[in-house]
Amino acid sequence: MSARRVDPSVALVVARARESADLTLLGDRARGCVACPELAAMRTTVVVGDFPPGARLMLVGEAPGAQEDASGRPFVGKAGQLLDSLLAEVGIDRTSTAVANVVKCRPPANRPPTTVESRRCRGWLDRQVELADPSLVVTLGGTALAWALGAGIRLRDARQTVHEWRGRRLLATYHPSAAIRFGPKGEPLAALRADLRTAAALL
Repeated sequence: MSARRVDPSVALVVARARESADLTLLGDRARGCVACPELAAMRTTVVVGDFPPGARLMLVGEAPGAQEDASGRPFVGKAGQLLDSLLAEVGIDRTSTAVANVVKCRPPANRPPTTVESRRCRGWLDRQVELADPSLVVTLGGTALAWALGAGIRLRDARQTVHEWRGRRLLATYHPSAAIRFGPKGEPLAALRADLRTAAALL
């Protein structure tokens, strides 16, 4: 059985991220990233994320959508509006919360990021976590869960557990887009609301 082919783009992103002494420098470097040629060719902006100083909570989603690509900020579309509403409901201030995605560029037609795209981009996010140093990370959806805890872990198995992760705590929950897709009486919305309430209690 042959070894998996080494992707030089992964190592390059990791090196560039690790050389970034602060989030501003990392953001500047990420905006010039062309590790994923298809995404780089089609993007309007690189959505680096929101990192207010001293944020104790960091939310991690999947990838930018059309509105995020246009604005350069994460979670500003319908999913973001629902997320803002649920955060306010449990007493979490979005403006004091770090928010980022596993992949920084919008995939075509809002498709899920590929495994290769997620692997190439993760160096930026890993370093963002180190530099922002939140006490609690909440993953939103399967792509973010796979980034944090590894592929093959089901969300239903990872939920409702406070995971010890990289010297901090981590909760896994649904992406707000799933809550929209399944509707107001669906399990994802109820779970997301409950999990964000747990997050608020942990801060």
